[in-house]
Parts: sequence; C-alpha cells; structure tokens
Amino acid sequence: MTTRRKKTARSKQSEEIPSLFEHRFERPELLTWALTHRSLAYESKPETQPSPDADNEQLEFVGDAVLGLAVAESLFRRFPGSREGELTRLRASLVSRRHLGSVGARIGLGAWLRLGRGEEQSGGRSKPALLANALEAVIAALYLDGGLEAARAFIEKQIIEPALPELQLAMQAGDTFSGAIGDHKSALQEHLQATGAGQPQYVLTAQSGPDHQKRFRVEVRVGDKEGGSRALAESEGSTKKQAQQEAARIAFERLIEEQRSGVIAQEEALAK
Repeated sequence: MTTRRKKTARSKQSEEIPSLFEHRFERPELLTWALTHRSLAYESKPETQPSPDADNEQLEFVGDAVLGLAVAESLFRRFPGSREGELTRLRASLVSRRHLGSVGARIGLGAWLRLGRGEEQSGGRSKPALLANALEAVIAALYLDGGLEAARAFIEKQIIEPALPELQLAMQAGDTFSGAIGDHKSALQEHLQATGAGQPQYVLTAQSGPDHQKRFRVEVRVGDKEGGSRALAESEGSTKKQAQQEAARIAFERLIEEQRSGVIAQEEALAK
C-alpha cells in the first residue's frame, strides 16, 4: 500500500514540475540532471568517483552565467538612469545565495530535488545554499533546452519581478541602502546609521497561540535626542525573526517616504 502511494506521488510530481517552470522540456533529462544533488551521485556508487555529469554542479556553473546576464539586462532596461555602481549593487543582491535560496523555498523547489539519504535526513530540502545551487542548475536546464528566452522568462517572473518593490526602495535610498533584497533588518540598520539615528531595537510586545502555532508581535524602536526611544513600526509573524523582518520592512518604507516628502517640501519652499 505504501509503495503504491509513493509511485502515485512520483507520477504526480512528473506531471506537475514542468508547469512550475512554464516550459515544456524537449529534453526532460536536463531537468532531472538539474535537480540531482551530488549526495545522490556519491551514494549511488560509493566505490567510484562520480563523473562530472552525475550531479548538477556543472549546470550550476552555466546557470550562474545565464542568471548574471539576464539580471544585468533586466536592470539596464528597468533603471535606464542609474549609474554602474547602483546597478551593480542591485545585481549582486538579486543573484546572491540568500535571495536565490529564498526564491527556491518560495516556489517549493526542495520538494523536487533528488537527494542522497544522508542529505535527505539532514534537512537538505530546506537548506538555502542547496536550493540556491539547484535554482541556478534549473536556469541552465531551461537555457540549454529552450534558449535564452525560456531562461529569461523564468528569471523575470520568479527572481526579479517579486523583488521589484524592494529594488525601487533601494534606488530611492541611494547610498544608505546596500540593496540586500529580503534583508529588511540590515536595510533599516544601514539607513538609520547613515542618517545618524543610531541602532534599531526590536522589542517583543506580545505573543499568542498554542506552542505549535505561536504568533509573535514585535515593535522596532530607535533612540531619540532626549534619551528615550520612539516606535517606528510594529508587526507580527509566526516566528520572532519573521516579525522583526516585517516590522523592519514597514519602518524602512516609512522612513524613505518621510525622507522623500522632506526633500519635496524643501524644493517647494526654495521655489517660492
């Protein structure tokens, strides 16, 4: 009975995974190759050194190059008035292991990986670095099977477009923001330090729910000139870290908006 369920699940995966990449593979073996981690290759033939095409590391190499090209081209089109340094910061953030790992987790890439038993037991399907590497390998498979257009379409939809709001914020913040997509706490800290406001503080204000379904509410504060502190934003999440990141995101967006409004007000005052 168990075996039958596993076969059904494997069949279902085979049918569903092409839709994840919105591309019909003429050579589906490329996708299988891209999803094969070296742990499986080493466990399959432990007595011999696996050949380079036994796992997805070669494809990672190709995917990294394709990703860099597609991201550079997209940023060039989307931000035509930007300097090289600004574009470089944004590109570095989009192709970072952190961002690629989060994309892999969001699209559920871990469920399709072909792992060795040891990597499976150690939680390999959710490891950010492993997901980032597999994502690059998948990009290579798309490129080798469908050309640059197939790879570019996937990169635009899954890697660039979801990050556009943060890219816009990074451009507005200028040199006070490193462009770390998804790392709102670092973005807020860098902005506050650049403006002389000091370090942000995260305070747990409430928690609720049973142990298996906790909710945490966190407030982010910054010191004021009187020696006290003022609240910048508050948010909640299923973990303290998630709540902190969301509170930092809200605070950062508010500060950037305040900064922009202040500049506009100054320009209007000077024009009178």
